[in-house]
This record gives sequence, structure tokens and C-alpha cells, in this order.
Amino acid sequence: MTFSRKHFLAAAAAIGVLGLSPTLALAQNNYPTRPVKLVVPYSPGGNTDVMARMVAQGLSDSIGQPVIVENVAGANGTIGAARVAQAANDGYTLLFGTAGTQAINQSLYKNLGEKTLDEYEYIALVTSIPNVLVINPEKIDVKNVAEFVDYARKRGNGLSFGSPGSGSTIHLSGELFKTATKLDLLHVPYKGSAPALTDLMGGQIDFIFENVSPALPFIQSHKLRVLAVTSAERLPALPDVPTMKESGYPTFVTATWNGVLAPKGTPAAIVKKLEEATLKIAASPEFKSRVNALGGETKSLDSAAFREYARAEYRHWGTIIKNAGVKPQ
Repeated sequence: MTFSRKHFLAAAAAIGVLGLSPTLALAQNNYPTRPVKLVVPYSPGGNTDVMARMVAQGLSDSIGQPVIVENVAGANGTIGAARVAQAANDGYTLLFGTAGTQAINQSLYKNLGEKTLDEYEYIALVTSIPNVLVINPEKIDVKNVAEFVDYARKRGNGLSFGSPGSGSTIHLSGELFKTATKLDLLHVPYKGSAPALTDLMGGQIDFIFENVSPALPFIQSHKLRVLAVTSAERLPALPDVPTMKESGYPTFVTATWNGVLAPKGTPAAIVKKLEEATLKIAASPEFKSRVNALGGETKSLDSAAFREYARAEYRHWGTIIKNAGVKPQ
């Protein structure tokens, strides 16, 4: 069969409409041809890192190339997120983003702002990890949130709550609790969840709104008592524990979350391929089982829905930060 000049020009015009050179179009169709990097903007071993490695393995199996996790920690996730935003938009550098990097930091740091929400292509959201309100039962013997608030009011002097750092969902959940209850509370930041939980069990602080994953083993061993979860619905891992909504705070819903993003301008064909592969992972029974075992929830949103969700979360956390009087740095 002959390919006439007319047919060639028509094909070239079609490629031109898409904004692609023939070489680039071929590269996109063959993507990926080499390993892909998935940047985790936090240290190894935490919630985000664990979830990222599960997703990386699933993506590797789906796209036929190794997906290598690279931890780039610092500044509440902003360093790793900025590195991905500035990377080549060829689909070979991705971000495993969180509520911190995509919705909170924009209201905490003066040099960021809402415009940074548009520095990425949103591929898919995969998990939501709510927080749990936990206490040391040997120090404070209460059974629910109402009793805890009553205890705090009667004690008079303020209670202290820990967090793995200022600006985390754990810190801001404590600030939301302070605003909602009008209690006198003192925030004590730590360098990570482990030392904060250690001090809670040692009696140095009074409570913490910890991510459910690191807190779950201590809850199950009865070293800590959980009073409520911050998810909209009860968690499969803690079915007998009420939500903060059920405990009398109808708008108290907080969680960190994880999703895959790429630099702005990554070709639509590559975004689509990664979106389909990521959503397939999130829908798999094995992934759901592993996330539930860690106390989290799978939350599967496609590219368009993920973008809208991130913007809604930006407004949500921005309101919490403003009401708490946290000043941008």
C-alpha cells in the first residue's frame, strides 16, 4: 500500500494539532523506556514512605519498568515537592504528594501560596490516613471525648499535645480541637512521631492526634487509649471507636492523604497511562487489605477529581490555619 503526500500531510497536521512532533509522539507511545523515579518528600519509614513503596511496586508491575522511590525530606515536604515541580515534564520524575505538600504548606509558607497548586499534573489519589485522638490511660482515666474535655476544663491549667512537627495534619488537628473546644492547650512539636508517642506513654505530654498507622500498635497493646478517629466514617481497623463527628464535633474531619503527581506540562498520554495504572493499584484487593491493616483507607480519585479534591483541601486546611492563628513563615 502506498502512502501519498496527501496522507502524509494529513497525518503531520493531526500530530501538529496535538502539539507533538513525530519523534515526541513516538516517545510517548513507548513510555516508559527507562526507570521512573517516585519522590517521597519525607524521610524513610513513615506513613508516606510505606504507602509510596506499595504504589511504586504496583506501578512497576503495570508499566514494565522499575519505579524507584527517592526520599527527599525537609521543610515539611516542600523541598521534595519543589524538586519534582522543577523536573523535566517527561513522566520520569513523579511526586508522592500529601495533604501537607499539596494543601497545607501553601497557607504556612509565604513563598508558596495557591499558585503552587498548579505546578503539577494530578494523576490519581490513592489513600487517606485519618488521625486518632489518643491518651495515656495511666495518666488520664477517661473513656471518651466528652469526658476528656470535661477533665481538661476541671483541671484548669492547660493540657499539652504533641506532634511530629508544626504544620503537620497532627499539629493542625490539635489546633482545630483547641478552636472547637476553646480549651487552653499547649502544642509541643517533636522531630517525628516516634519521640512524640514515647513522651505520651511516658507522661510528658497529655494527648496527641496521631496518624492512625503509627498509633495502631500502641492502641492494640493497650499502652494508649483511643477516644475518637477524625475520619468522616468509622475505620475498619477500629470499628468500635467513634468519629469526632459522632463525639459532638460535626465538622471535625481531618486526614493526611497520598496521591501521585507529575510536573506541569507532562503529556496527556503519559498522565493517562499513569492514571490508569495508579487507579488499578488502588482498586486491587491486596492494596486495600494492606492499607486497611495500617489503619488507613483507600481513596481512589482520577486525575480531574484529584485536582478538585486538592483545591477543596487547600481551602479546608487554610481555614483551620487561619482560625488557629498560625502565622505563615
